[in-house]
Amino acid sequence: MKAWLLKDFGLENLQLAEVETPTPGPGELLVKVGAVSLNFRDKAIVDGFYEPHQVPKPLIPVSDASGTVVAVGEGVSRFTVGERVNSHLYSRWLDGEPAADEPDWCLGMPLPGGLAEYMIIHQNSAVKAPDTMSDEEASTLPIAALTAWYSLMDIGNLQPGQTVLVQGTGGVSVFAAQIAHAYGARVIATSSSDANLDRIKQLGADEGINYKTTPDWHNAVLALTDGKGVDITIDVAGGNGINQSVAATKVAGTIAQVGFLTGQTSQLDLMPVIFRQTTIRGIAVAPRSSFDRMNPFLTEHNIKPVIEQVYDFRDAVKAFEHLSRGAFGKIVIRIAD
Repeated sequence: MKAWLLKDFGLENLQLAEVETPTPGPGELLVKVGAVSLNFRDKAIVDGFYEPHQVPKPLIPVSDASGTVVAVGEGVSRFTVGERVNSHLYSRWLDGEPAADEPDWCLGMPLPGGLAEYMIIHQNSAVKAPDTMSDEEASTLPIAALTAWYSLMDIGNLQPGQTVLVQGTGGVSVFAAQIAHAYGARVIATSSSDANLDRIKQLGADEGINYKTTPDWHNAVLALTDGKGVDITIDVAGGNGINQSVAATKVAGTIAQVGFLTGQTSQLDLMPVIFRQTTIRGIAVAPRSSFDRMNPFLTEHNIKPVIEQVYDFRDAVKAFEHLSRGAFGKIVIRIAD
């Protein structure tokens, strides 16, 4: 089969090659990949600043895929040949709290990912792809949509009428705005682009704040919430911006720390966290059980993934370059013809 191999760190070392098609072992599915979507995690792995000590070389990267089961190993009972499935990042995190070693069993690093014509997914971690979505659409769900869902519903315990803050207009934030809006929450979005703020308002955001023209954006959030702050903040930026997230979130509110776009370290001002009794929860996607709950909600509310561009399999490098420039919603690579 054809597969993209990361032979060393750096996008110039991501190369298309011929490799042996894997054979499904006990409990495993062989999936003909229809499409994959890119996340910041994938870029960080290729660039060498995401747990580089865990990256095997060569590696078939990219965790998020949708495709069709074409063969099954011994003992498979959850899926049959011909069914469409989603991958799930954590191949062993099925329910409850994560185990300490969950990162050791992630697709796309250190386990082989989906940037290939075929991939192996264990039946226990596979999720039925929504019938209402194409492979391109379904491929956007495993990290971006699920992170938003888990942050809002399972960790934030979102209630109708509450207020949610989403940062930027990437995949997680766009899904969070769509899900929160569908659930009856008010959504405030930040972005450096007025055009993107207009677009995310069309998807359910109620207000938008340009953080370039309003660098003290937390004050604007407070003004929009009568000084109270939001109930849940989806922080994708990381870095020292966490202090503004604390200021923008209500007393005893929740910050879902899902990203590190502006840095993996921060200088956190503890006194506001203490006095405001803020919960800062690190989010590394979610268990499969949350994925199983999310997909029917997306179908019920007719939530469609927002895809900025779909690239052909041979143009995977161009897709990564696009991701580096930023995107509204998701970047997808179509694998199957």
